[in-house]
Parts: sequence; C-alpha cells; structure tokens
Amino acid sequence: QVQLVESGGGLVQAGGSLRLSCAASGRTFSSYTMGWFRQAPGKEREFVAAITSSGRTRYGDSGKDRFTISRDNAENTGYLQMNSLKPEDTSVYYCAADSWASRLSSSPKSWEYWGQGTQVTVSS
Repeated sequence: QVQLVESGGGLVQAGGSLRLSCAASGRTFSSYTMGWFRQAPGKEREFVAAITSSGRTRYGDSGKDRFTISRDNAENTGYLQMNSLKPEDTSVYYCAADSWASRLSSSPKSWEYWGQGTQVTVSS
C-alpha cells in the first residue's frame, strides 16, 4: 500500500511559479513510477507529467516546457515545479503512483494510488 499526500498548492498570479510536493508512505515507493494529473471542474482528469524510479520522464502537452517533475527517493517525495503559470492551469492537482515501474502512462486508469489533491488557482 502507498499513501500519497500533496501540498504546495495555492493562489498565484499569472506568470508566477509554484512547487507542488507529494509525500509518500511505504518502503517500496522508490520503485514506483510517480505522476501528476490535474482536473478542472466539469473536465476530465488530465495527465501532466510522470517520472520512473530511475528518472525517466514524460510530460503532457499542458506542462511541456513550463513544468518539471522530479523526485527524491531517499525522502519518498515527488515534486512538480510549475513556472510561467497561466489562468488555464487552474485545477486540482493530484499525485499518483503506479507499481509498474517502467510505465509512463497518461491514462488515469493505469494508476493505482492517488492523493487527495491540492488546489492551484492562477489569477489573471
């Protein structure tokens, strides 16, 4: 079992930055792929980025060139650095974990564990 807790969301002006954190419990988290998704009201959950245990990454179109995913396996923590934020980035951001270590799936159905989400609001 893996439990995930996100933090770092908040209100920021357009053009600003935020760093989201995902703290994981469970001794095997370092072997899991970790990802970030987001969901705005009335919309489907959208893939943002993912990183394998070895550091291989994949980005969705929404975060490409502006967001950076990283992880600290020793601290059982993952991060999403978001720069040049836009109002359309406003969403609840979710951390997820997948025990299939080499997979970088963009489908929410592939991910086994989810955090409770953290709200990010970007004002214009």
